[in-house]
Amino acid sequence: MIPDRIIEQGTLRTTGTRAAVDVRIPWYRALPASCIAGATLSVDGVPAPAETLRWELNGRERTFAEMKDDTEEWWFPLDSAVLSGEIPVAADGEHEVSVDLTVYIPYIIIGDDEVLHIEEHDSKTMKAVAA
Repeated sequence: MIPDRIIEQGTLRTTGTRAAVDVRIPWYRALPASCIAGATLSVDGVPAPAETLRWELNGRERTFAEMKDDTEEWWFPLDSAVLSGEIPVAADGEHEVSVDLTVYIPYIIIGDDEVLHIEEHDSKTMKAVAA
């Protein structure tokens, strides 16, 4: 719905082996953590291995599996989350960052016990800073 604003410009951080970027919700209403189905992170065409991906929401870092049943924590449209993964990235250079994000919209029913899910993609070029 709002794919060009998923990645916040200028937020790429690196430890040298792990990269992180701030992301915004591609929807106009808040969603519980359980509705964040998954994401991918790539830098310069190199994807972070799925098992290394972490999602930080409201100061709490978890895997997507750990958020599956969480209806207490919410992602609001004005708040950023942090997506991170193990990707070697050099600080101070320009990098192409790509994020794919899948979220479920629990109040839009599209079939028998099936809710709408949206898959969005965003890419931006930005400098990495040392974390």
